[in-house]
Amino acid sequence: MVVMLMGSIIRKKIKGSTYYYYVESKRVDGKPKLVNQKYLGNAEALRDKCTFSLQENALYSDIAAFGDITLLYDLAQRLDIAGMIDGIVPKRKQGASVGEYILTASLNRAVCPTSKNGLKEWYADTCLPLVTGYRPSDFTAQNFWNNTDITPESLRTIEEAIVEKVVTQYKLDTSRLIYDATNFFTYMDTNNESKLAQRGHSKEKRSDLKIIGASLMVTPDHNIPLFHETYPGNRPDAEQFAETLKQLSERHTRVLGRAPDVTIVFDRGNNSLENIKFIECMEPRPHYVGGLTSSQCKDLYDVPLNEYLPLGAGFRNGETAYRTTKEVFGREHTVVILRNPKLLEGQLQGICNNAAKAMSQLGQLQKKLEDRKAGIIKKGKRPSVESTVKNIENILHAEYMKDLFTFSVTEDGEHLSFKFEWHEDLLESLAQRKLGKTAFFTDRDDFTNEEIISAYRSAWHVEQAFRQMKDPDHLAVRPVFHWTDDRIRVHIFCCVLAYRLCCLIQKELDGMGVPLSIDRILDETAKVKSVTSFFGTPEKAVSVRTFSRSSDIGEQIMEAYRLREKYSVR
Repeated sequence: MVVMLMGSIIRKKIKGSTYYYYVESKRVDGKPKLVNQKYLGNAEALRDKCTFSLQENALYSDIAAFGDITLLYDLAQRLDIAGMIDGIVPKRKQGASVGEYILTASLNRAVCPTSKNGLKEWYADTCLPLVTGYRPSDFTAQNFWNNTDITPESLRTIEEAIVEKVVTQYKLDTSRLIYDATNFFTYMDTNNESKLAQRGHSKEKRSDLKIIGASLMVTPDHNIPLFHETYPGNRPDAEQFAETLKQLSERHTRVLGRAPDVTIVFDRGNNSLENIKFIECMEPRPHYVGGLTSSQCKDLYDVPLNEYLPLGAGFRNGETAYRTTKEVFGREHTVVILRNPKLLEGQLQGICNNAAKAMSQLGQLQKKLEDRKAGIIKKGKRPSVESTVKNIENILHAEYMKDLFTFSVTEDGEHLSFKFEWHEDLLESLAQRKLGKTAFFTDRDDFTNEEIISAYRSAWHVEQAFRQMKDPDHLAVRPVFHWTDDRIRVHIFCCVLAYRLCCLIQKELDGMGVPLSIDRILDETAKVKSVTSFFGTPEKAVSVRTFSRSSDIGEQIMEAYRLREKYSVR
């Protein structure tokens, strides 16, 4: 049976005034009966509704950061980050809890790093006031530091609680871990008595400023940081290396119930006999993977490509590898040569670009000598054979150019001339023998080719994380303006927590078939803003909340986590 609802507008006179209503009626027992009624107002109000113009009645819009903020906040809620912190360091003063302060600062470091003085203003421009219920005035720098006076021991306890939950919830394999360390420069006054900020060897070439050291122990799976330590910037690398690794290993054993199987990764600047001897004397003794220069294994670069084997899972670009044993630094090591077609393609493109530039410059130099011989150029000092050769070598300074070009300079009386030749056959030989290849050595003969290469790349990703933490856009540690060691430790803790959340989101999305870099994830979701538009008059404004749209990939992330539905506070 179909019930038909009939809609109409009726008027009623109430105390001498006429008002209008929209009503719906249906037949009940064969008789019409009103079943719905909506008040429309008097004639003037009805006229206004009929002639209302969105454009003419639009007042203004409030736009707040939403997508990237809620993506990380949602993960923090699922992990109960703030709750875990509050369980260890209870709330002390008015305003937000300690956990909320730490989480808010971490979100800020991840998406839009500001100083603690800028935290309040940033917070006000996000959706967080609506989502959390806390006012922007709660997040002044003074309030933040009043509530985050946390001891180093409590920070370690908090991190260990978070790590234990993350490892359990994400079933992380912590049997093999990667370690790396770096330092960050500060703007701390020279006379400040901080024990962490000291003058030392700055990896950012800022020897004029005090620096702070930081180390990370991460999983090879998505480089998720488990533990970190902050240490004085003037401590020698070898001394810090042993002490920090011992501390991190003890924390790993305490939280996860077993000693970690740590693999140290040497880049080509640190692969020395001294470092290997140092590792061999450590307790517990870590393993290591290092990079070799082509000159350290020149004979292996000449191995024919048909002896290379394809790589398996995780290698999708046609990479192949050759494996053997070789004496490196006086010890027998497993050595793997990786050939990467993508790297080869990039190197060839760079070489061809440099060759084209060199040809142009060599042609210009050649013409100048011809013009001087013809009397067209008369001014300036007459070039000598030595100066001409030096000019040519400067032109061929880019990598491989001197291997791929030949030239000869001849002297005819008072004048010079020269010839040059580009050797395509030498480039083909270079591409077969050397280009696209990377060499690794390790004491881990139990590792597969894939594991050796992945271990080395994992450390590279940690280095990339450190670089990212030195970048002003996302996850930035700098600038460090804090004047006390406890505040510096809290600041670094927030930065590492931000990076941990980002790595976990990256792991989740990868599992959904959406493999993206952290920067791309944050950039795409940051396009989604919360837009609250106000209409009517300033005295009686009506608001409508909507959201801006992102790219297809950004929308896919938003829908996967249902962020608009979860955090659409109206």
